[in-house]
Amino acid sequence: MNNQKVWFITGASKGIGLALTNYLLSQGYAVAATSRSVASLEKAITVSPQNLLPLEVDITKDNDVKSAIKKTVERFGKIDVVVNNAGYSLVGSMEEMTDAEFRQTMDVNLFAAVNVLRNAIPYLRNQQSGHIINISSNAGYVGFANATSYNAAKFGLIGISEALFEELKPFGIHVTMVAPGQFRTNFMNISSMQYVQNKIDVYGIEEAQKMWSNYSGQQIGDPEKLVRILAQVTAMDQPPKRLLLGPDTYELVTKQFQTTLEEFEQWKDITLSTNFD
Repeated sequence: MNNQKVWFITGASKGIGLALTNYLLSQGYAVAATSRSVASLEKAITVSPQNLLPLEVDITKDNDVKSAIKKTVERFGKIDVVVNNAGYSLVGSMEEMTDAEFRQTMDVNLFAAVNVLRNAIPYLRNQQSGHIINISSNAGYVGFANATSYNAAKFGLIGISEALFEELKPFGIHVTMVAPGQFRTNFMNISSMQYVQNKIDVYGIEEAQKMWSNYSGQQIGDPEKLVRILAQVTAMDQPPKRLLLGPDTYELVTKQFQTTLEEFEQWKDITLSTNFD
């Protein structure tokens, strides 16, 4: 193995995770790639797997993640880049979601990333180097109706990343939170995007399911460009803390920040009125 960086990627058997894994392997990087099914992962790899460590991991289980991180270091001697990519969206209103549905989306989209971070950071800190890339979404900055659990997880990942940036700066560890827009992956496929089971007609989830299914495969974002950007970011001396990817995300998020500032100003008098006289 050469001296290229060692990457640890979750959710590597499809979507952005798979595109990133294939690209990195084609460039000679070492990749530890996790999936719920190693067979599916290995079948999806389209380049030489010489520097690939495929790992069957339930990322919602801390011991599974701890073991995967340990195996990565045993195989490659280090970890340089950690990418929290695994996730899925549950479409439905808060009223329609069961407790189990909401908690499962949080387990996969947020707490799994926490498991990875908790177990990877000691290695990065001991090295006094490394780069954490947390894949959030424009849904980590902007609220969308019928995406409450996904919003909660992605907003949470942004908050964790903000704090980690400050915590890990003294150890030479970079943190980049990435917010992609709509990229042409299988994220919206009927087999990937999930919908609440207990639908209430007034929320229109049946129509939303048809719309998203029809839109799948029509997204304007090129995932190959996205993964090349991620590789480029890890080569920077001063990588971005926050990275928006896609014109749709740029428009949505910048408009959200502008609207937020306008609202803060609108209620400024009340905001500033709370100190003792």
